[in-house]
Amino acid sequence: MNAGAYDAIVIGSGFGGAVSACRLALAGRKVLVLERGRAWTPATYPRDEHDPWLWSQRRPHRFNGWADIRAFDDVWVIAGAGVGGGSLIYANVSVEASPDTFAQGWPVDITYASLKDYYDTVGAMLDVATVPDDQLSERALLLREGAEACGWSERFRKLPLAVTFSPHWRADLHDARSDRHSERFLNRHGRWQGTCVHCGNCDVGCQVSAKNTLDLNYLAVAVDHGAEIRPLHVVTRIEPMAQGWRVRFDRIDVDRERREPGEATATRVILAAGSIGSTELLLRCRDEHRTLPALSRRLGHGWAHNGDFVTPAFYDQRMVSPAHGVTISAVIDLLDRSGPGGQSLFVEDGGIPNLAGNYIRRRLRRLPRGKLRMLWKEIGGLIDDGDPLEHMMPWFGQAVDPGDGQLRLCRKWYAPWRHTLDMQWSYRASVAVIESMIAAHTRLSHATGGDPWVPPTWRLLHNLITPHPLGGCNMGNHIGDGVVDAQGRVFGYAGLYVMDGAIVPRPLGLNPSRTIAALAERSVALLLRESG
Repeated sequence: MNAGAYDAIVIGSGFGGAVSACRLALAGRKVLVLERGRAWTPATYPRDEHDPWLWSQRRPHRFNGWADIRAFDDVWVIAGAGVGGGSLIYANVSVEASPDTFAQGWPVDITYASLKDYYDTVGAMLDVATVPDDQLSERALLLREGAEACGWSERFRKLPLAVTFSPHWRADLHDARSDRHSERFLNRHGRWQGTCVHCGNCDVGCQVSAKNTLDLNYLAVAVDHGAEIRPLHVVTRIEPMAQGWRVRFDRIDVDRERREPGEATATRVILAAGSIGSTELLLRCRDEHRTLPALSRRLGHGWAHNGDFVTPAFYDQRMVSPAHGVTISAVIDLLDRSGPGGQSLFVEDGGIPNLAGNYIRRRLRRLPRGKLRMLWKEIGGLIDDGDPLEHMMPWFGQAVDPGDGQLRLCRKWYAPWRHTLDMQWSYRASVAVIESMIAAHTRLSHATGGDPWVPPTWRLLHNLITPHPLGGCNMGNHIGDGVVDAQGRVFGYAGLYVMDGAIVPRPLGLNPSRTIAALAERSVALLLRESG
């Protein structure tokens, strides 16, 4: 029996939400996707200082930009805001977790074997590929050189990326990173894309659509099979009805800077707003609005920063050009506790976008032909071949951290009338793994002639920044040790699910997007099997 206007409402459109919406729509279900962020396009990606860069969860009617940066006391969390969720800002890496990851800390039904087919499905949907050998960036070559010098050559490998490469691109092409070298094509889901020109803009929006973001595959299929996607809809609470669910939201009117309340009903609700978003919404429903008072007391516990850390190193006589090439392309895999001090590390070549170059290119598109355009083009050439950071290598990586953070609602002394999301987390338990990552980065830097620089945010303040938060609505065997079961079903509330990084019960130590998507593929397959 249909107990609402929709068969399912999906909250969020990242890796969990996109998978859920796609599979439900393909099965003939009536699906509504509520996404807080904008429906971005290459023409609207932020590039200069006047563009909408930042998202504010408290004031989304005023700040509804590209990235949601949550600044807790000792850790900052970065998340995407837009149709496609984290796929808009992640570094393209779509890698499977190792089989050993599932040996402990997971419900017994979740094993590598039980996820393998779903891992393969995700890889096929995202058309993952590795960077062609003749297109590897200087950073990737430096990572490989470091691996060989440190005795880790067998642990170096290229990573699978959700990026489309052309066999015709070469770094020695004239103006090689110009958009004009991108080859346009219609993907198998009927969406136009281009091939990669190694411009380095992976994290701020791929303007040639070489990045296989979720709006070009999973969400495209969902829409083509009847799913409705509403951007700029911020969900404020979830309420159970006698039959089904009511979801209340605010629609963001960008032009008027207003929030307009609304609601929708459905038989099922799938929460897929990410580790921070899903956990915060359930906390508010339990502790503030009291619409879900029986949620597990484990809600908010077990949050992990996934060991993200970057150590810049500087090379006097070596051109590294961190803004050239895809953001991440390869790894030195030390996850079998082969890192310094016996820690589990996943060391990668980091990259950064060339924001100055992006600004110049935006200016050039707006200017008519003439002397002024020629001047800006000359400046652009200097920026691309004279970057003050061109001798820097951002050694990056993830690691298996303790996963001991707790998200909760509290009242700050300066705003006692408001429930504020807070993070209880101490750096002390993470010191060993972060220092191990720094030691690995330092060893690689010295082995390749670089001078590492440990950020004072860690050395002096012991603060971390993570784009890969996990946990908060952790999987468990029962309501006493988890928020959801092995299928993402919320304990105590039939028809309510969580399918995103919030349910991952332990840090993975590597880029988590493919595991999140595979878990969602499994959960929605079981949901459809049960519901018929």
